[in-house]
Amino acid sequence: MASRALAAAAKGPDDYARVYAHILRQVKQPVIIHWLGDMFDPALTGYWGHADLEKAMDVCLDVMAAHAEKIDGIKISLLSKEKEISMRRRLPGTVRMYTGDDFNYAELIAGDQEGYSDALLGIFDAIAPVASAALAQLGQSNSKAFFELLEPTVPLSRHIFAAPTRFYKTGVVFLAYLNGLQEHFSMVGGQQSTRSLQHLAELFRLADKARALSDPDLAVKRMQAILRVNGVAA
Repeated sequence: MASRALAAAAKGPDDYARVYAHILRQVKQPVIIHWLGDMFDPALTGYWGHADLEKAMDVCLDVMAAHAEKIDGIKISLLSKEKEISMRRRLPGTVRMYTGDDFNYAELIAGDQEGYSDALLGIFDAIAPVASAALAQLGQSNSKAFFELLEPTVPLSRHIFAAPTRFYKTGVVFLAYLNGLQEHFSMVGGQQSTRSLQHLAELFRLADKARALSDPDLAVKRMQAILRVNGVAA
């Protein structure tokens, strides 16, 4: 994981390079590095010693090039397909790119003639059955079916991860509640209140379009209950 402590203590890029080198020299098997953008956690602003993402990427790539044998891959969560593709093309040959782009994952996973990103996404928690079916189609080289299944989930994901992005977990938990995976819509610290009723209603509509509601009748009943509690006739 990206480190809040390191972000707070580091004086510049050299501190990041030194700390990551110290850790990577000690690992017993290859690890996945996670570069989490400040849209997910403001405390990570300026990670790798630069506010400029291109300069930050250079530092990160230098670290991976120096320790490639200790790194399985990197997950970047910057919500920029351009940045991810640019970095993907510059990775050491043995290092994977794991997409953390919850806005553009379908095209990034499908890839292009120069490579692709592996899937390691928060949104897959919310759309697991659809994602599984889509990836199975891609594994059979059926990109048309892959996009037909996965593309409708992208508007749902963009909504769940809309700014302020750090509150995306509220949408993930709400969808789990709609799908019967938990009996309540309550979160630690009252985080269920970080998204508006309008946001949750739109999430419900988008989940339906994405075929992400495993039991539509149950989902309707639970959505109606949420509306009633908030004073809206359902």
